[in-house]
Amino acid sequence: MHRPVDNPPNPWTRSAGGYEVEWLGEPPSAEVEVFEEEVKSALVRNESPDVPFTWGVNPYRGCQHACAYCYARPGHQYLGLGAGTDFDTKIVVKRNVEERLRHELARKKTRGDWIAFSGVTDPYQPLEASYGLTRGCLQACAEFRNPVGVITKSALVRRDVDVLARIVKTAGARVFISIPFADAGTARSVEPWAPTPAMRFEALRVLSDAGIPTGISISPLIPGLNDSDVPELLERAAEAGATHAFTILLRLPAEVRPVFESRIRDRFPLRADRILSAFEEIRGEQTSRSRFGDRMRGAGPRWDAIRGLFDLTCRRLGISTSREDEVEPLTPDAGTAPKQGELFS
Repeated sequence: MHRPVDNPPNPWTRSAGGYEVEWLGEPPSAEVEVFEEEVKSALVRNESPDVPFTWGVNPYRGCQHACAYCYARPGHQYLGLGAGTDFDTKIVVKRNVEERLRHELARKKTRGDWIAFSGVTDPYQPLEASYGLTRGCLQACAEFRNPVGVITKSALVRRDVDVLARIVKTAGARVFISIPFADAGTARSVEPWAPTPAMRFEALRVLSDAGIPTGISISPLIPGLNDSDVPELLERAAEAGATHAFTILLRLPAEVRPVFESRIRDRFPLRADRILSAFEEIRGEQTSRSRFGDRMRGAGPRWDAIRGLFDLTCRRLGISTSREDEVEPLTPDAGTAPKQGELFS
């Protein structure tokens, strides 16, 4: 049961010696309500064959980044909240998630499998600057020598470069930063309260310079809106030290489509019909396929051309997109564990 916080912390207020403002960018215009809850388990087991990890940790429900395309929006309805603005402004914080994760790691629940941060909402959304739940969980993984993979669109991940570097040396880690748009104005229109693309590329550089394996996620791929950005994004990622990349086609589950379409029509009125038509061309009549294996990719000549451009550019830049370059998580006893497949490939 989540309970409201009367006076939630403001992550845009500089803490002693901190740089939250620089990492987070501008504060959102909407008032945010924060709810705290105690959870029985930190680890969530993934049952989808489309997702290349078994365990995930999600310290937050809802996300202040307010991305119009976020597939996690329907999950808010299980809390009695809405998938639209409620998802952006009513954030649930799992206060005891680090404690529960330590308990589960001590019981060797993961048995050295990768833990993904996170499988649902962004583990480095703005409230993380105040709560530090993701950092606490990463510190637990470092102490138990458990390999981790992180995917985020926040420059706040730079704060935890010290912990991530420790995990790289003792267990194995990789960080993907999601940067689907090259233009800051387009990014602000679709994912309004996420850091700018420039801030995210700088975070990639900082992590890469610290010896942390990094990659770029050009996701979601929205035909007619950001498919032409693919070469520039990959080139900038390579310059920042990224060695891996992946892309996933836009998915619009039932409650997500009206949020996405409304945002597109509001921000790109002259292009909206073309964007939606291009998406439907690649997805076919089922704009949100639920069948495993089909959910994250398109079909037809246009999709083949986009995917071909992505693969060709990656080969030219020496960026890996395959499972041939797998990271083998280290274990404290035996040196290396069996390969589990490249995280987020």
